[in-house]
Amino acid sequence: MSADVSRLRHGLHVLSLSLHGLVRGYDIELGRDADTGGQITYVIEQVRALAQHSDVRRVQLLTRRVHGPNVDDSYAEEREALAGNAEIVRIDCGPRRYLRKERLWPYLDEFVDRTMNLLRTQGELPDVVHGHYADAGYVGSEIARLLGVPFVFTGHSLGRVKRMRMLKGKSDAETIDRQFNFPMRIEAEEIALETASVVTTSTEQEVEEQYALYDHYEPERMEVIPPGVDLSRFRPPRDDEPKPAIARELDRFLRDPERPLIVALARADERKNLAALVRAYASSDLLRERTNLAILAGGREDIREMGKAPRKVLTELLLLIDAHDLYGQVAYPKSHRPEDVPELYRWTARTGGVFVNPALTEPFGLTLIEAAASGVPIVATHDGGPRDIIKACRNGLLVDPFDDADIARGIEEIVGDRETWETMSRSGIEGARRTYGWDGHADSLVNEVRRVILGSRPRSEITTVAPERLKRAERAIVIELDGVFTEDKQGVLDLVKRLRETSADVALGVVTGRRPDAAAELLHDLQVPVPDFMIAAAGTEIVYGRKRVSDRSWARHIDHRWQARAIQKALISMPGITLQPETEQRHFKVSFYLDDEEAPSLRKIRRALRQSRLPAKCVLSDGSFLDVVPSRASPGRALRFLSYKWELWPDRVLVVGRTGIDEDMLLGDTLGVVVADHSSELRNLRGRPRVYFSEATGVHAVIDGIDHYDFLGEIRVDDEAGGEALRASAGDGGEGS
Repeated sequence: MSADVSRLRHGLHVLSLSLHGLVRGYDIELGRDADTGGQITYVIEQVRALAQHSDVRRVQLLTRRVHGPNVDDSYAEEREALAGNAEIVRIDCGPRRYLRKERLWPYLDEFVDRTMNLLRTQGELPDVVHGHYADAGYVGSEIARLLGVPFVFTGHSLGRVKRMRMLKGKSDAETIDRQFNFPMRIEAEEIALETASVVTTSTEQEVEEQYALYDHYEPERMEVIPPGVDLSRFRPPRDDEPKPAIARELDRFLRDPERPLIVALARADERKNLAALVRAYASSDLLRERTNLAILAGGREDIREMGKAPRKVLTELLLLIDAHDLYGQVAYPKSHRPEDVPELYRWTARTGGVFVNPALTEPFGLTLIEAAASGVPIVATHDGGPRDIIKACRNGLLVDPFDDADIARGIEEIVGDRETWETMSRSGIEGARRTYGWDGHADSLVNEVRRVILGSRPRSEITTVAPERLKRAERAIVIELDGVFTEDKQGVLDLVKRLRETSADVALGVVTGRRPDAAAELLHDLQVPVPDFMIAAAGTEIVYGRKRVSDRSWARHIDHRWQARAIQKALISMPGITLQPETEQRHFKVSFYLDDEEAPSLRKIRRALRQSRLPAKCVLSDGSFLDVVPSRASPGRALRFLSYKWELWPDRVLVVGRTGIDEDMLLGDTLGVVVADHSSELRNLRGRPRVYFSEATGVHAVIDGIDHYDFLGEIRVDDEAGGEALRASAGDGGEGS
């Protein structure tokens, strides 16, 4: 029996990742901010549904752990049970305080390292990794690559699409890129799409129009699996039900509370386009005379104390209500409870009302299904998910979110004709139950995962014998060979003396773009001791000890989808790019020279490879040396592979780098040192957690870094982002800081 068949017979272990927002399994604070919205509900319900599937043995949902006076203590709990075999696991990552998703990017590599530590500690690896949204897409792709397991990506909303919509709304490109980190987000999405065995979407429109905007667009790897809705919570109203508390709360605002209710339920976000709904309502005599409008835009105590973005949205809504004199016709409660939402839908149905989603872009629209299941007709943006939902349920109308008159027309057609309203109400109830259910969703997802696992190679096994010192090492120093080790014999002697005098077991590693034999020759000339391991050829080769024994499992791991000849052919046809001599080429490394004046940018080179379906990683050093390596390879990924394999905790690894080849080793939980004469590619690391810029060069920067962190004694990290000193004493075998 194959290992894959055996894994399937014993049941799947699913590792799900959803990083941003406030994640817990009860009383979800929907609408608290732009990051705690429908995605949180989707992920929690999906995990619960997977946990109940007969082919799933265990589900772990990983998210960020958050402490602070402004959030509930539950978000600081390390673990939370969701079902018998499902749990939330919260990982410390970056500052302890809550951060909006745009500020999480510098800490994602740290999340990768600490997740790998968790998996090593618990002694059980997942069979599949599932990342939600761009941030967890990046993290999940890195973890799946390291483990050699399938990766499933669900984008929820896509950066390219959102950016285009915001620019259509006359936003300034430079401003929104700075505010929402779109360049980094889009690149993370490209990485996730490149890695994913399966990309799940909620609608066909996402596949055909939204993902088609990406370089890694491969529709054959995309599966439409609509999310479900908890039909036990969302149902039509009964005649004998009392008036719910949320309805009584809305009554406080309304002169005639028995009128049909037009409802919008969305966080106070400019992209939700709530102002257009108020303008549409104000412009319609029919709506003003016959209906009421209710906008539930999350929770607030004082608008003046809210963040800039939600404060701007809510202030505009209040000004519009005042400008059009809508007092007594519009309800805008300050807060609502999760249990109010199903009752709000049922009350809207009892009044003969309509649910409206006027968002500029809507990847799916879970609230639309909830409303449909409750018997409420819908009016929604013609973008994304609403198209599929209305097609399946036949319970509403699509409108142009940029056209206030069109929004008003759609609502008028439904509330102005009782027969139309009743037909749509019945169709919505039937369509929601027929099409959208979590059991069916989980079954479709598990079937896709089973298909991918059966079609993939088994995980790589450890096949290499490492030097004894590496196997017992509790710390490691990893140094870039080229540019850090120089002809400074005294500096080398000083470093060797420091290493010999320490009581800690410290392994020495070297990273280089050179081939292993050439690197060994240079190390001998510089009188550097033979390293315990070497990451060579731009992260594509790992060798051990004096005999330079190759790590065969690493070679097998990075061989995935590698096409060296096709990459050569694709790039040498571009201006300003020439192939380096044969002596610089390796099986897993294609090296080029770049002419600064003629060659295209690194971004354009990456895009050309992606569009040719040639997954690879491009590493630029000193502005003119380009190495193209397998997508799973890089010095940082090789170092993570080593750390996991030989049980070296990343926060006990000191990395000293000088050029762009070292960048991804300096991120995450490792202790980074950048030498004074570093290349321009590393400038963007200033201000990053755990990256120290030394004023020394060469081997003296290594010694300076050792002193800065007290690396050979009691390791100290002044984590400015976290605002606290982290310590790891010598010989401590814990999970790390």
